Amino acid sequence: MSAPVPPARGSTVRGALEAALASAPEGGLTAKDLSGLVGISEKDVAGHLEHLEKSLKAQGSRLEVLPANCLACGFIFKERRRFTRPGACPECRATRIDPPAFRVTR
Repeated sequence: MSAPVPPARGSTVRGALEAALASAPEGGLTAKDLSGLVGISEKDVAGHLEHLEKSLKAQGSRLEVLPANCLACGFIFKERRRFTRPGACPECRATRIDPPAFRVTR
C-alpha cells in the first residue's frame, strides 16, 4: 500500500482533505492521519470535515464515517455524529478508544 501524496502548494485545505479521503484505503483515515497528510492540527480536522461533508453532498458524494470503538469492551459508537474521538466509553468508562475513520464514497 503506497502512502497518499501530500497536496500541491496553493491548494485549499478542504481540497487536500477531499483528495486524501478519496484515495483513502478501505479502512479509512483517522483525524491524526489526515492532519499529517494535510499539515494542519488534529483539532482543526473535525471543523474542516463538517464543511467538507456538506460540499461533498452537493457533488453527489458522501463522507462515510467508520465509527469509533472501545478497545476495552468493544462498544461501537454508531450513534455519534461528532467527528472527534470520544473521551470515554459509556458502557465501561474506559478511555482506550479507537478513533473514528473517514473516507469518501460516491
